[in-house]
Amino acid sequence: MPKLSVIVPFYNVQQYAPDTLRSLRLNADRDFEFILVDDHSKDETPAILERAAEELSDVAQVRYIRHEKNGGLATARNTGLDAAQGEYLTFLDGDDWLAPGYLTELVSAMDRLGCDFVRTDHVQATARARSVHRVPVGRRWEAFDPREAILPAHRSTSVDYAYAWAGAYHRRLVDKGVLHFTDGLRTAEDRPWIWKLHREAESFAVVSLLGVFYRRGVASSLTQIGDVRQLDFIRAFDQVIEETAADREANRLLPKAVRTYCAIIAHHLSNEDRFEPAVARQLRSMSAAAIKRMPQDALRDALEAMDMDRASKLRRLRRRVTTTGAAA
Repeated sequence: MPKLSVIVPFYNVQQYAPDTLRSLRLNADRDFEFILVDDHSKDETPAILERAAEELSDVAQVRYIRHEKNGGLATARNTGLDAAQGEYLTFLDGDDWLAPGYLTELVSAMDRLGCDFVRTDHVQATARARSVHRVPVGRRWEAFDPREAILPAHRSTSVDYAYAWAGAYHRRLVDKGVLHFTDGLRTAEDRPWIWKLHREAESFAVVSLLGVFYRRGVASSLTQIGDVRQLDFIRAFDQVIEETAADREANRLLPKAVRTYCAIIAHHLSNEDRFEPAVARQLRSMSAAAIKRMPQDALRDALEAMDMDRASKLRRLRRRVTTTGAAA
């Protein structure tokens, strides 16, 4: 069994894949397993990965898997999880990179703490600019109950820091059925995943490691493209609400889930100009339907706690739903 499996999905990232692969080489260890998943790229990414898999096999265990059709990031990560054999697992996206020696430090943290998973800080890279982004949890280098890091509802917490690649996870979470993503989600795939992780894992810790460089502003990134795939955030947050409502602490946790959902809807409505016109109309109608599905008591509390601009946008949608229903 490898000590660590690193799952790296790639899709049309020929410009960035060499940096990603070079950083893996600078972190390589015979006890590490690199799983390279090509999600049916249409550029030169597969050729780059084929060469890299052969070269990396000199310094680490390597598996290269190519999808016969594009399935999205969540599905590609699941492919990697199904193939992974490591005691610990982590993720990296195909356009990001790692600092030299970071993976060894990550493994040491997991060994030292003995918890189900650890979360790490990261560096955001936008063109030549660099900024440090930290897990919004004050307690460091000690294991505690992940549920304690979900609340309070009015503040950014660990479930809002939803980056799957910012941490490492014990294999027992795979065996428990906690670590897989919702197949087919094209965006916000980390959101149901991070909530499930915090509800169902038994222990976690936050460690002050800076080793992941997250590349922002990539033109091919789905977050930069205003097509219908962006609307998968609604399916993702519907799942968060549904699963949290079934939790033994639903009354305590639902206000946080609803408030976050409302904030994300308001964010997309404020930026709807970047969507194609037909998608913008679909965004408004799907958001209105989502508001109708939410627990209404929690929704009212969320709207009262939000700033006037965002709350007004959501109240207009809510009135639209009510008016439509009355007319019917």
